[in-house]
Amino acid sequence: MPLALNKTGLSRLPLRAAIFVTLACAAIIASTGWTEWASRDSEMRNAEIELGNLSRSLVQHADGTAEIAGSLLAGMVIALEADSEKSERIARLQSFLNMRKTGLDRIHGLFVYDEEGRWLATTEAVDLAEYNNSDRDYFQRHRNSPDRATFIGRPVHSKSGGQWVITLSRRWNHADGSFAGVVLASVEVSYFWEFYSRFDIGSQGSIALVSKDGIILARNPDNGSIGRDVSDRPVFKGIGRHASEGAMLFQSAVDGVARLGFYKQSDRYPFVIVITKAQSDVLARWRHDAIHRILFVLGLVALISMMGFYLVRQLLNGQRMAVALVAKEANFRVLAESSSDMVTRIGVDERISYVSPSCVTVVGWRPDQLTGTAALAGVNALDLPRVRKTVAALKRGNAEEARISYRTRHREKAEIWLESNLRVTRKVDGEIDGVVAISRDITEQKVLEERLETLAVEDGLTGLANRRHFDDRLQEEWARALRDNKPLSLLMIDVDHFKTFNDRYGHPAGDECLRSVARILAGEMKRTADLAARYGGEEFALLLPNTDAAGCARIGQRICRQLQKAAILHEVNLPSGRVTASLGGAVCWPGTERSASRASLVEAADRALYAAKEAGRDRLVMAGQIVALLPLKSTAR
Repeated sequence: MPLALNKTGLSRLPLRAAIFVTLACAAIIASTGWTEWASRDSEMRNAEIELGNLSRSLVQHADGTAEIAGSLLAGMVIALEADSEKSERIARLQSFLNMRKTGLDRIHGLFVYDEEGRWLATTEAVDLAEYNNSDRDYFQRHRNSPDRATFIGRPVHSKSGGQWVITLSRRWNHADGSFAGVVLASVEVSYFWEFYSRFDIGSQGSIALVSKDGIILARNPDNGSIGRDVSDRPVFKGIGRHASEGAMLFQSAVDGVARLGFYKQSDRYPFVIVITKAQSDVLARWRHDAIHRILFVLGLVALISMMGFYLVRQLLNGQRMAVALVAKEANFRVLAESSSDMVTRIGVDERISYVSPSCVTVVGWRPDQLTGTAALAGVNALDLPRVRKTVAALKRGNAEEARISYRTRHREKAEIWLESNLRVTRKVDGEIDGVVAISRDITEQKVLEERLETLAVEDGLTGLANRRHFDDRLQEEWARALRDNKPLSLLMIDVDHFKTFNDRYGHPAGDECLRSVARILAGEMKRTADLAARYGGEEFALLLPNTDAAGCARIGQRICRQLQKAAILHEVNLPSGRVTASLGGAVCWPGTERSASRASLVEAADRALYAAKEAGRDRLVMAGQIVALLPLKSTAR
């Protein structure tokens, strides 16, 4: 484009050019500074995410260790309290401990003490008569409290080995309910120390397992802090004040080092995992790369400054140099406006005439491999008609721009999702000569959307369908049964005396009970159309398309038998002493029973369920009949 400059314009142009170069250099430096700061924040966020993921994994590990110990202790308490002969039960228990000693894995040792603190049985090879644990805090707590739950105590030095151990203990009683003693499991602190040493958290980082009351149970590196009370530290006071997990950025009161920390509280046990990493370790790689990038930018700014100075001098010689400066300025704008998104120029023949170098990052292909090829060649066949329709509308001039998402081939990956912003380009006379597309990879966003869709129809505890998904499927299967004149069966399942199960064994055990029942129901979904759902609380539903009353009853009987085989302990649920369920079944032919509805099918199954409960539970009742079950096999309690 010709440059029309008057005499005044020529005198002002060098000044304007100098101002522009100065502002451009300042903008580059400011943009670089902002980018580097954003990169620093991103590095900190990534480190926070890594520490968060690690802390959650370590909490699961600590929970798993406590759960193993708790299960062993519960079994020992049952064995002690169920056996009436004291000498024989101790001998049998010692024999049991001897057999289990080699398979304890994470558990260092198991112990049984009487009401005076004397050692009755243990996995340790020691003289029991030499030891008495009545002075231990956990022993005094159990002696003074009727609480039967597992108690996690402070770290102590083992009397048998001298090493630091974490204690998990439970009270056991005489037949009259009075205090009979303590069963105890110990975990060596060194086990956690060695496990935590596997993770790279930098030379100045630390991983600590802390009780919720502020006592350090285990730490790596071990700096002699085991058993120390840190509840009065400002950092610990802030832990869990507003959430069960979170990140912290703080100045260490011990060594003055700035640290990034992340804590995660256990939902099941009084544990807190605290992981810290020195900020200098977190930012080491960023700092190294940032120095190189900044030096490069400073060199580029110096080069641009020199070029600007030279061009300004040349502008004083006339209009020719001014035109040359405009051309270089345009080239500079092209460089400055480059983007990490893939920019594609597509002609009216739908072939690629230009593609930016970022295509290597986005789709894995070099520009020379894409130029001249069909723009829609890699689009997924399912998305291709929609994409063609959009491109055709732009070519006809029905729209100036459009945004579309679609799947396409990647050179190294199987397939990715792209989001493209399309805009029509025109010649000087206004005729459309193609489309410019700016595309970016949105695969991760699509994966997240699909995951959220799954969560919307799935019960978080059991993994079965939730109530909303059940209602939708019931509507679909009812319409199909009506259309095809097929039967539709429904089983309603309710766990017997589940509230008393929760009250006796605790909510974690209740959750595991529901998951066990859910696994049994999932195993009965033999066909793709079958659906098992958590209907609410401890109540489940099994939707069985194209299944008559006999088939529905057979499945219900199998469920009852599977529950019998599972033999989940439920001492309050007499006479079996195991977890049982009441089942109500109903069958409907929507194509024949015109007065029936989805609600009537659910109501019929629900009435049958309540009939099963009123008839004594642990049985299946079909709407209109009672199906006898096999008697429970006797099991030792």
